[in-house]
Amino acid sequence: MNKEGLVLGPHPTRTVAGYPPLSRQRLCVLDYVRTHAPVRITAVAAALDLHPNTVREHLDALTGHGLAERVTETPSKRGRPAALYRPSAADPAIPAQDYAGLATALAGHIARTSTQPERDARAAGASWGHELCDDTVTTDDPRAAVLTVLARLGFGPDADGPDGSIALRSCPLLEAARRYPAIVCQVHLGIVEGVLERFGAVTDTAPELVAFAEPGACRLFLPDPVVPERNRP
Repeated sequence: MNKEGLVLGPHPTRTVAGYPPLSRQRLCVLDYVRTHAPVRITAVAAALDLHPNTVREHLDALTGHGLAERVTETPSKRGRPAALYRPSAADPAIPAQDYAGLATALAGHIARTSTQPERDARAAGASWGHELCDDTVTTDDPRAAVLTVLARLGFGPDADGPDGSIALRSCPLLEAARRYPAIVCQVHLGIVEGVLERFGAVTDTAPELVAFAEPGACRLFLPDPVVPERNRP
């Protein structure tokens, strides 16, 4: 806690109990968001042949249920930034809870048995990043892939930094991170590096994760990843 009494770091990842009843059309919208996030209303409307107002109504409802979340697109030029939608970590289809249990057990095991816990945690995270990238990513943009994986694990990533940094506004392992910060945060950083490795992407400087960096978030510094020509499919 800092001197103003504000708690540094992210909030616990929120989950929902059960699964709310959804119409067939609303479920189609949710499935599209899951597989193409982050998406604009116009993209969902075009893909599903629905009126944008209908899509907006469905997305508002899904957001209210905690199954989707609305973020603002990082502005690249003048004009009002577009609204984007992505799955929420509370979506029962997202493996945030499974990840939390496994990663907490891993952190405890490494803390008890490893002579180089930070190195081993980062290596384990990188292997995890490879698998998560294969299972959940449909984009060919490595930065977008990192954001997708982090969102599906429950980190609530928000690319709000003018320097390109990413605020991680929730954490599925918050209690474990406070208990084993060096280990858990290295697992998280390893996941990011594992996703980049899967793409063959490189950065000018290594990604850096600052744990409990500010009230309401950890912060990930991720220089623009580049996929060299030789690594492109």
